[in-house]
Amino acid sequence: MTFSSFDWVVALPKGRMMQDAYRIFARAGYPLPAAAGERELWHAGEGVAVLELRGGDVPTYVDLGIADVGVAGRDVLLEAGRDLYEPVDLGFGACRLSLIRRPGDGAPVRRVASKYPRFTQAWLRSRGLVADVVKLSGNVELAVLTGLADAVVDVVQTGSTIRAAGLVEVEVLAHSSARLVVNRSALKLKRAVLWPLIERLREAARAGGGADPR
Repeated sequence: MTFSSFDWVVALPKGRMMQDAYRIFARAGYPLPAAAGERELWHAGEGVAVLELRGGDVPTYVDLGIADVGVAGRDVLLEAGRDLYEPVDLGFGACRLSLIRRPGDGAPVRRVASKYPRFTQAWLRSRGLVADVVKLSGNVELAVLTGLADAVVDVVQTGSTIRAAGLVEVEVLAHSSARLVVNRSALKLKRAVLWPLIERLREAARAGGGADPR
C-alpha cells in the first residue's frame, strides 16, 4: 500500500498539538484513526492516513506532496517559509514569538540566538538592523545569561520561563496558533475531499477549537 492510495493524508506534529488536532478533526466530523502503539510512525483508517512528525517537518511533508494537509504552528510556518495554503486558524496552541533580553539592556543587538534563525534574520532586515544570528535547539534563554548572545527570539506562552531566568520580553514580533495547511496541488486535485474538510474545520474552530478545556 502506498500513501497515494488514500483519499487524503494528514501530517500532525507529535505532542500536545496532535492531541488538540485529533479533537478538532473529530468535532468537524472527521475522526482520525488512532495509533496502535507509541512507536508507530504512521497509521491509517478508512480512506485516511496519519503521519506523526516532528513539528518542524510538517510544512515540508505538506509542501512536497507527501501529505495533503497538515497542522502546524504559525511560528513553525514562519520559519519554514514554504508555499502552503493556510485556510484555517484552528484556535489552539496560542503563543507569540518575542525578542527577549536582560532587563534594562539598551545596548545595540549584535548577536541573536534563536530556534527560528530564518524568521529572526528576516525580522532584523525589516528593521534595518545588522546582527549575527545563532541557531540553537533548546534553552535559548541560556544564550543571554552566558553572554553567547545579546538577545534571543523565542516562543512565549505565559512568560514564566523567561521571568524565572531573570529576563524580559522586550517586543512581540509575531503571534502564533495552530493552522491547517494544505498542499496547493492537492487542493485542486482532491477538491471534492479537501474543501468540505476545510469548511467543517472552520466551523469547528469558530465553535471553540480543538483544545482541551482543562
